[in-house]
Amino acid sequence: MKNIRFKNIQSLTKPALSAVLLIGLSACATNSNLSTGPRSVSIEDGVTPAAALLAPNMSSLIKQTSPSYVTLVVAEPTKKNGARKSDILEKALTSGSGFVIDPSGYVLTAGHVGLKTGNNVEARTSNGRIYNGKVIGVQRSPDIALLKLSSFSGRAVSPSPTPCLAKGSPVFSLGKPHAKGDTARIGQIQSMSFGRPVSYNGFGYPDAIVVKMGTQKGESGGPLFNQRAQLSGMMVSTLSDGKGHSLNLAHAISADRLAKFACSKFSCSASWRRLATSSYRNCKG
Repeated sequence: MKNIRFKNIQSLTKPALSAVLLIGLSACATNSNLSTGPRSVSIEDGVTPAAALLAPNMSSLIKQTSPSYVTLVVAEPTKKNGARKSDILEKALTSGSGFVIDPSGYVLTAGHVGLKTGNNVEARTSNGRIYNGKVIGVQRSPDIALLKLSSFSGRAVSPSPTPCLAKGSPVFSLGKPHAKGDTARIGQIQSMSFGRPVSYNGFGYPDAIVVKMGTQKGESGGPLFNQRAQLSGMMVSTLSDGKGHSLNLAHAISADRLAKFACSKFSCSASWRRLATSSYRNCKG
């Protein structure tokens, strides 16, 4: 295991950008340039038997979950004439995926997507509408950020009543790989525990769910659902070998950790509060 590399799967980060990429991301970080039409989600089959179990029902599952899934652009607030203009996204930092956890507009994503409290956010929903918002909380480990969208109107995810997923359980994720369209990936649970901490670029997690699933940059912060369309985790990283070759494995932060963080930041719903009192460590198998 010592040769395994961990890569967060956000689309772009400022320190890693060339001048050309920075200009490209900044150019697509305003409402006038973002695509605003209703989106379609392509389905990529994953490992068997997970694909065989989920594929026949994916259209229905996407219909249930897509309204709660958002794509994100995060930027620093800019200053104009000495005044801070919080509604302008000129200095784009990252892009990634996320999901609505409360119909009032609270959204979870990865900490390395939100980066720091106070950053501006643009979130695109399933009907193509763009909402503006703010990063209101960031945790570096586990790697989670909470956003609040203004004047939001939409559907929230339904959290699983338990963080536990049995080995081999079919799951699917929603995310937007860099330079590609919205994508649903089918996979299965390898383990509820990786058994060791992971860190990257100042972020990380003490442990994670291991999922048999290939992921790409841009999918960080995307939701992981069980076969009942219930939120079971959040995608944060992909694994590769010492030469950078994909192992077709990814890490996700468990739902109980997401609930603990979210409920410490705002008055979350009863279902999220119940989930916050549980622990993936008590899962069997």
